[in-house]
Amino acid sequence: MSRYLKLVNFEFNRFWKLYIVLIGITILSQLIGVTVVSRDYVNQANKMIYEESMPMSKFIEQNGTLSFHNISQTLWFMGPIGLCLAVLIIYVFFIWYRDWLGKNTFIYRLLMLPTARLHIYLAKATTILLLTLGLIALQLLLLPIENQLLLRIVPNELLTNLSLYEIIKEPNLMIIFPNTFSEFILYYVGGMVAVFMVFTAILFERSFRIKGVLYGILYSAASLLIFLAPILVNEFILGNYFYPLELFFMELATGLIVLMGAIWIGNFLITKKVRV
Repeated sequence: MSRYLKLVNFEFNRFWKLYIVLIGITILSQLIGVTVVSRDYVNQANKMIYEESMPMSKFIEQNGTLSFHNISQTLWFMGPIGLCLAVLIIYVFFIWYRDWLGKNTFIYRLLMLPTARLHIYLAKATTILLLTLGLIALQLLLLPIENQLLLRIVPNELLTNLSLYEIIKEPNLMIIFPNTFSEFILYYVGGMVAVFMVFTAILFERSFRIKGVLYGILYSAASLLIFLAPILVNEFILGNYFYPLELFFMELATGLIVLMGAIWIGNFLITKKVRV
C-alpha cells in the first residue's frame, strides 16, 4: 500500500504546477466575471434610473433583476470549467504517453520498480480522480464567495438572491453537481469507468502497436455496449419496461462489470504484454 501511495504522490507531483495554473485561472476568471457582469448591470441601472429618470420598477420590468444565474451563463464563469475539463481529458492520455515519448523513456524505470505493475495503473487512475475531485471541491468553495461578492456590488432591490442549493441546481452546473445522489453516482462512476476504459485501450496500443489500435477500438466498443446494454434493451426491446430505479441499479452493475473487466485486462496487459 505504501508503494502505491508513493506512486500516487509521484504522479500528482508531476502535474501540480499545471494544476495550480488551472486553479489560478478558475479563481481569477470567475471573480473577475462576477465583478464585471455585476458592475455593468449596476452602471446600466444607474444610467437609466438616475440619468434618464426611468422608474426602477420599469427598469426591472425591462431588464429583470440580476442573479447568480446571469453570472453562471457567461464565458468568464464557464470558460475555466471547460478549460479544466479539456485539460483533464487530454491528461488521461498524456499521463501514459509522456512516459513513453519523453526525452528519456521513463517507462523503463517505472516498470522496473519493485512493486506490482497494477499499482502503476491504479496510481494513474487515482491521480485523475483526485485531480477531478479537487477541482469540483474548489468550485464548491468558490460559489458562496462569488455569491457574497455579487451581494456586495448589486443593491438588494436589483438583486435576486439565490441560496447555494439554488445555485448548484443551475442547468450549467448540473454536470459537476448532479441534483440527486443516484445521478452523482451514475455520472462519476461512469466517468471513472471511461477513464479505466481509455487506460486499457492505451495499453492495448502499447502492447501490440498497430494491431493494438484496432484491439483498443474493439475493446472500447464492446465495453460501451455492455455498459449501455440495460438502456438499449429497455428502450428498443422491452419498450421502457423497467422503472428508473431498476434501470439505475442495472447501469450501476454493468458499470462495475466494465470497471472490473478494464482493471483485469489492464493488469494482464501491463504485466504480461506491454512493451517498453
